[in-house]
Amino acid sequence: MKKISECVSPGHPDKVADLISQYILDRYIEQDPYTRYAVEVLVKGDTVHLAGEVTSKALFSYADYKRFVYEAFCEIGYTPEYYKEWGGHVVDPVNLNVIVDITAQSPEISVGVNNEGWGDQGIFFGYADNDGDEYKMPLSHSLAKNLCSMLYKRAKNWGVGGLDIKTEIVLGEDDKLEKVIAAVPCRNDDEHAKVLMSIMDWCKYCDGNPVIILNGTGIYKTHGPVADCGVTGRKLAVDFYGGEFQVGGGAVVKDGTKADVSLNLYARKLALKYAQDRGESIKVSLGCCIGQSEVDYSIETPCGDVIETGVIDLKPSKVIEELELNKPIYFSMHQFGLFGEFQYKRKWETVS
Repeated sequence: MKKISECVSPGHPDKVADLISQYILDRYIEQDPYTRYAVEVLVKGDTVHLAGEVTSKALFSYADYKRFVYEAFCEIGYTPEYYKEWGGHVVDPVNLNVIVDITAQSPEISVGVNNEGWGDQGIFFGYADNDGDEYKMPLSHSLAKNLCSMLYKRAKNWGVGGLDIKTEIVLGEDDKLEKVIAAVPCRNDDEHAKVLMSIMDWCKYCDGNPVIILNGTGIYKTHGPVADCGVTGRKLAVDFYGGEFQVGGGAVVKDGTKADVSLNLYARKLALKYAQDRGESIKVSLGCCIGQSEVDYSIETPCGDVIETGVIDLKPSKVIEELELNKPIYFSMHQFGLFGEFQYKRKWETVS
């Protein structure tokens, strides 16, 4: 059986959309930790559309939103200097058209959250892979993220290749590396050769003798939101467990009162706890109802053997406090997935 996963870098258009939203959320939380936030982002070329709901003591002007979007682009690496280096083949952060369509949270949702219930109904899943990497993440996904991070750092810090990167890993028998597929913007043949060499060097530390494919069409120069439209929530498999496990909830560009955020993270923490106690891989399923704090849960093995089921009282404020979700951590936690190697210090990744 083959195991396949992919990862995208912060410079990928969909992740740019995610990160713009989370950058703005961090600015809200810095001023008001009790901010309620759900803002979707669509970015195409130099146009950025912010649409959603925010209820907060912090108040921002249009100029503030435009500045935040600019700062998010620069933090990702799409700076004015990068734009000049790539000769207009990428987004120009200086000349952005930012459209703001943000209102307050619906009072029909607020009443449930105000009474310590969840703001929506939904299903959420957590996973701990006892046969995966050292952080109990599926190995194929871990490798895809690790390679993507390496290539992104080389692009951002040393100018080798571009920022809009996608990696795909195929593991074959005995989890040996069978194929590595990567898309990395390259300005010329020399840069393509340098990126290819970086991938080949990385493969030396993995088991297997993989086929390596870099830029399958042969040419990849125009990239980022100029080449493709980016929308929040389109890379949930990348944010969660890759191709080896299901994803629950909706887009996670929200604050901690939203079950899409809190209960997905809490499900991961539960999975890690049971995996540690039992020494096997664990799947956790959670289900909640709008306006209620009671959450249905099921603890199982990946094969479907039920370990425990029941109902647990999980108030949003309790989960937020336990996982420290009222802090400006959202931009950093969305760059390379919510779990595993790049989040190992987070509260949902630690088992006491």
